[in-house]
Amino acid sequence: MCRDRVSIDVKSPSYSSPKLPSSPLHHNQKHRKQPTPNSTTTYDPPLTNHNKLNSYTASSSASHSSRHSISSIRSSLPDSPHLYDISEIRTATNNFLAKSLSKSSRCWRSELHGKSVVIFPRKSHISGVLRPSIVRQKLSSICKSHHTAVINLLGASISGDYIYLVYEFVNGSSLSDLLGNKNNPEYTVLNTWMSRMQIATDLANGLDYIHNNTGLDMKYVHNHIKSSSIIVTEPYFNAKICHFGTAELCSEPTDDRERDEFDSKSSHKLEDIIDEIEENAMDSFLSSTEKKSTRTKSVKFNGTQGYMSPEFQSTGIGTRKSDVYAFGVVMLELLSGEEAVKYKYDKAKREYIRVSVVDAARAILDVTGLDREAKLRKWMDPRLKDSYPVEIADKLTRLTVDCLDVDPDKRPDMRRVAGKISRHYLESQIWCDKLKYPTDITVSFAPR
Repeated sequence: MCRDRVSIDVKSPSYSSPKLPSSPLHHNQKHRKQPTPNSTTTYDPPLTNHNKLNSYTASSSASHSSRHSISSIRSSLPDSPHLYDISEIRTATNNFLAKSLSKSSRCWRSELHGKSVVIFPRKSHISGVLRPSIVRQKLSSICKSHHTAVINLLGASISGDYIYLVYEFVNGSSLSDLLGNKNNPEYTVLNTWMSRMQIATDLANGLDYIHNNTGLDMKYVHNHIKSSSIIVTEPYFNAKICHFGTAELCSEPTDDRERDEFDSKSSHKLEDIIDEIEENAMDSFLSSTEKKSTRTKSVKFNGTQGYMSPEFQSTGIGTRKSDVYAFGVVMLELLSGEEAVKYKYDKAKREYIRVSVVDAARAILDVTGLDREAKLRKWMDPRLKDSYPVEIADKLTRLTVDCLDVDPDKRPDMRRVAGKISRHYLESQIWCDKLKYPTDITVSFAPR
């Protein structure tokens, strides 16, 4: 009797469970020590058919949600780069007779494969016919890079020694056009300090991504940084860098590419080219009847020259440091509202004088004290109407002039520049919030 009662107390709970096949784990469980009356143990019941059904339902729902998230991510990613046939480019551009989208460079807006695109013709620096395999390999590498401040390259087409680059169309205006309104020079939509800080932050982060954060083995050089290659979009004045990948696909000389890859017959001395550009620009300027100091047509000749660093002018090889120099010139344009290089008529000398925004900024930093603040206020864009933090503007000017150092080794890296500009953006946001009208007070005009 007592023996039966003890056996009932030790007996496991009475329920039917499916018989599992024997395994070493179950064999060890048979010889496990029995629990004592004072010990506490936890018991996990075997997996029943009902539990199996719940587990399967949960796993199937999780799998469905994961497939949904993966498909949404896949749909948001861009398509693979295309190597378009030249007949598609001819059809899209009406045999290259369509109206150019830009006045400063030849390009066409069109539709390709159901997407709105912009097509830029560029001549390759390599002698002979371009190989589709090499272009396809470069495209697959460049098109893996994506950033909100960089316009995506969708593909390219080859025709002889010309390559036609196809970029996504971004609805906006170039920074050069926004700063230089020829119809109304006294007005610009960039009339607030935060709008210009937004452009500076996007530009710095985009160029930092190109130099350091593409995640690929290669470190790219843009080699075409200028105000006309920066697109500003509405309504938050976000900036996007255009022409990324042009230097690589056109095999332009950079610090990562040997100079002997280029045709010696077509590689003239850069000093002669610069002199010829300046001479043509001066002749074009003098022949014009307009003598005002607004943005002129000569910018298409000397605009690129105004962004070239000293070492680029002597070697013709683009580097990341030369990109930093060009970035500094764009920043000065953004702060002062002036173009990089222009010609101004001097009544005393009765001749046209070349004026550079870089020389004007360096002259400001040579002064200290209150005179420096007065010169800075006079140099800043008057269309901002003195509504900006002077201390932050002074810090930005000093940072920009550091980017314009004659010695390329003394110029800061774009990662450091982007970090400083982002900090100045936050400081500017705090300054802007302090200027807002108070909302926690009431005003009464009733008699007291």
